[in-house]
Amino acid sequence: MSSLGRSSETTHGAELQTPRVAAFFDLDKTIIATSSAYAFGREFMSSGLISPRAALQMSLAQATYILAGHTSEQMDNTRDQLTSMIAGWEVEQVRQIAEETMKNVVSPAIYQEARDLIRFHQNLGHDVIIISASATELVVPIAKELGVTQIVATELATKDGVLTGEVLFYAKGPAKAEEIRRLAEENGYDLDRSFAYSDSATDIPMLEAVGNAVAVNPDRPLRRAALANDWEIKTFKNPVPLFTVPSTKEVSIGTGVVATIAAVTAAGVWLYRNNKNS
Repeated sequence: MSSLGRSSETTHGAELQTPRVAAFFDLDKTIIATSSAYAFGREFMSSGLISPRAALQMSLAQATYILAGHTSEQMDNTRDQLTSMIAGWEVEQVRQIAEETMKNVVSPAIYQEARDLIRFHQNLGHDVIIISASATELVVPIAKELGVTQIVATELATKDGVLTGEVLFYAKGPAKAEEIRRLAEENGYDLDRSFAYSDSATDIPMLEAVGNAVAVNPDRPLRRAALANDWEIKTFKNPVPLFTVPSTKEVSIGTGVVATIAAVTAAGVWLYRNNKNS
């Protein structure tokens, strides 16, 4: 990972190193209004990497995720489903799809508020690090789009240029906090002055690791934690997080499945509103 130069000053002939400040950003629903894995799902289907049925399942999961968020257990289940799905994919093909579809698929889903906040930290000379449970291959093009050179992401095993489905490192929960502390030790970050941004209660360990924790569009458990710890709460609205599901023509499904989509979506909307009002 790249790093910015240290600032320093000299006092009475002794060089004093000024501690560096970092800003750690979660990705999904913090920088972008959806899950990066779900965002690329349609493109993977168009390229023949996933079946129409799998694309439909991802769309339904995306709808639930956007409306109600993911628990730790749901994140683990999603990880297992996705890693099983990607076994046998060529790494270079995945990277090409991610790069080629970045502008049309993911860039419009990036919150303008997140862009502005990242630029704000960069202008202050802070190191900006995206730290995400999504796979490195999906995080890299988003980081490039935002001018961010450092990432921490889930690492997937490969053999002869092909994904095996094995997870080498899962950047979730406490693992994020451990990486933050490791980076602080390596790069001299003053964590008491550093920042962390996330939407999910699964990232509470990450937020607790810094002196300036910010809950962005927080789920209900994180909102409670933010209020209890006097953390700042921010609301990002641009773009408004919308989701789409494949049409019946795209996935060759019947009216029964369409009805199921409607039912699941309606239930998700009810759950979301109920959570917000609780």
